[in-house]
Amino acid sequence: MFYSAGLTLSPCARYLRQTMSTSSRPLPGRCVFFAVPLAAALTVVLSSTASASVDPYSSGTTGYDYSYVQCGAAAPQSSFGVVGVNAGYPFTYYNTCLDAEFAAAAKTGNAAVYVNTGYDPTYTAIDGRHTTLDCANASQGVTGDSAQQAAWAVGCSEAQRDISYATSQAVAQPSAWWLDVEIANSWSTSDLSLNRYAIRGLIDTLRSSTPAPIGIYSTAYQWNLITGGFQPPVDANWLATGQRNLRRAKTYCSSTGFTGAPLWLVQYVAAGYDHDYAC
Repeated sequence: MFYSAGLTLSPCARYLRQTMSTSSRPLPGRCVFFAVPLAAALTVVLSSTASASVDPYSSGTTGYDYSYVQCGAAAPQSSFGVVGVNAGYPFTYYNTCLDAEFAAAAKTGNAAVYVNTGYDPTYTAIDGRHTTLDCANASQGVTGDSAQQAAWAVGCSEAQRDISYATSQAVAQPSAWWLDVEIANSWSTSDLSLNRYAIRGLIDTLRSSTPAPIGIYSTAYQWNLITGGFQPPVDANWLATGQRNLRRAKTYCSSTGFTGAPLWLVQYVAAGYDHDYAC
């Protein structure tokens, strides 16, 4: 997510704030950076499709998304809320206000969560903080070379640790799980297949752990830069429009989802926090 209230943004983040949309406008050079048991054997084919899920959002309603940046802030009156599990990065950084923020979002009757994602070679370490032994073992049943299997295990482990932390913070039956895929986090720039496998590891692990819909938050530009146009088996897309008002943001509902999945939500920024509109 791109935050505003109370957060000093880096030059790259400020630039992304201004250009975040379906635009193909390039980034400045300095910004180019990129316990849940599993079956012992798991065969994964990256082209498989998602099972149909019911859209939990009523078209025309508005909501919000909060995370660690809004820690301690009162939740706005809305029809739904989406709360961040992490504190900007996968693995070792978590939202210490998740319990309170999810409880507030639950009062709307429609509380979902989102998780930060990424891939880095250091994430493949089985060191008690990153890749889990369970996911490393399960990755041996994934079709791909050893590096791709390790990347899948990274995504699997991100999901496992996120589920574990969310459960410890009283997150129960979220209406959806969203994967936040942005270039502000670490990704491979030399082999995009590793990014695709990591994302697929997240999806597969969440699929085996929850009946809730799974979606991707990003923009067309960022998604293509990170994955090369991957079409994973997810239920929906959530588009960061970069707009500053509802009137402009809702016009994006006529666009196609950047992964090929239906577009359920569009995000815009107003009054110092992220607002969301259900298409």
